[in-house]
Amino acid sequence: MTTSRRTFLAQFGIGSAAALFERHTWAQTFKSNDALSTRLAADPLRPQFHLLPRANWMNDPCGPIFAGGRYHMFFQYNPDGAYWGDMHWAHASSPDLVHWQHEVIALAPAPGSYDRDGVFSGCAVLDQGVPTLIYTGVAPPTSPADATLRDGAHTWREVQCVAVSHDGLKTWQKSPAPVISVPPAGLAVTGFRDPCVWREDRDWMLALGSGVRGQGGAILLYRSSDLHHWTYVHPLFDGAAEGRPSVNPVDNGEMWECPDFFPLGGRHVLLVSTAGKVRWHVGRYEQQRFLAEKSGSVDFGAYYAARSMLDRDGKRVLWGWIPERRPESAYRAAGWAGVMSLPRVLSLGDDGSLRMEPAPALRRLREQRARVVADGSTKSSATAVRIHNLAAEIAVELVPTRAFRLQLIAKGEEPFAEVEYQPDRRGSELRLNRTYSSFPHLRNANSSLRLFVDGSVIELFAGATAVITDRVYNAPASPLHIDLEGTADRLEVWQMKPISRDRLTS
Repeated sequence: MTTSRRTFLAQFGIGSAAALFERHTWAQTFKSNDALSTRLAADPLRPQFHLLPRANWMNDPCGPIFAGGRYHMFFQYNPDGAYWGDMHWAHASSPDLVHWQHEVIALAPAPGSYDRDGVFSGCAVLDQGVPTLIYTGVAPPTSPADATLRDGAHTWREVQCVAVSHDGLKTWQKSPAPVISVPPAGLAVTGFRDPCVWREDRDWMLALGSGVRGQGGAILLYRSSDLHHWTYVHPLFDGAAEGRPSVNPVDNGEMWECPDFFPLGGRHVLLVSTAGKVRWHVGRYEQQRFLAEKSGSVDFGAYYAARSMLDRDGKRVLWGWIPERRPESAYRAAGWAGVMSLPRVLSLGDDGSLRMEPAPALRRLREQRARVVADGSTKSSATAVRIHNLAAEIAVELVPTRAFRLQLIAKGEEPFAEVEYQPDRRGSELRLNRTYSSFPHLRNANSSLRLFVDGSVIELFAGATAVITDRVYNAPASPLHIDLEGTADRLEVWQMKPISRDRLTS
């Protein structure tokens, strides 16, 4: 089941946006529900080395930034339960992109204000050293003409807002009024949200997710000298919708969410989220317009709302939301929903395509290693490997011209996961469970696979050219072993260390 941010049943709307900020701290939430925390800590499907909140719902990464010697991640969060609604910005920080500590919630809807119905996605920048959040606030429209979001379940007015911190990203002061209150005159927008901001010469530039009714998705470009007074420039980039009817314009590409725009390797990259997927475009940025030269999918599986940052060394690191693929009744009952992806380091290939690799910092989590050599005993020695607690990294060097299949399986059970490579299946050479992707550069480049298993989350990196993320909800009753068919030059398995003692990522 493909899930976008707001494709949920109408009865599970915002609901409790008037809740006060002070009651929404992690400590207070868990002090009142020790039974829930105990249950979550024992849930084998909860990841152990991915970032996720201690409980409840999370979605988009918002404003990842390196500031004050630490990495800061904000994300969409519902403090009221494991379902979408009452959007806040939760906050976590890390020394290394891997080990996370939950901080006090950064932003909450303000009763009676321009963001009373939710604090939606956005970004973070340093303005002369001052941490600044730029985000979308939502509230009821004052008239039908003011509505910018109509998805079949909600009708809202979206505005762009600013908040600053003067105490090291601990507390935030919101601007008294929105900094962009209405869409450009004359545009029948299908959405107006998720700002992405960068510095360009002496100005700030802002890219905003949007679209034009009856035409297709569009990224709108704005300019400002101070982050508070913005002038619309023109569309940065636009495209056609898929043409099929849809109540929610995101579902057919008539609205593009979560734009991210940045320079990389002598080109510029634009990421947009729509129709349940994240698309990348690589091209030239000239006269403040983007001209795409190459395009592709950031991930072929359960992955959405990507947002990037620069790490302490100036490398471009990408994050994304891994949504649930089980029924809402199941994740409500579980008490948690949504996971942050592992960090991916971005680069451009020689052909101008976007490349993605797991961040090197993840190697710090490796524990016991099992190495399977490429000889006649490969299959039997692989079978002897055991993976405990659904927490492992597996690296495989493929033989480019030979088919290969790897199963993770518990004794007497159906396979927990299956990876298959078929070199002659053009355009869908790679498969993780029921999801296929192309692996077009295998014959000429890196033929490695890296598979991360963490509870119900699986992330498969194929060379640096394709990624598939999947969710698996059957918890095996015994440790997993590996079953191989075909030939591999090398196979290594590491048990992975959890980043907390209790699956609560604290």
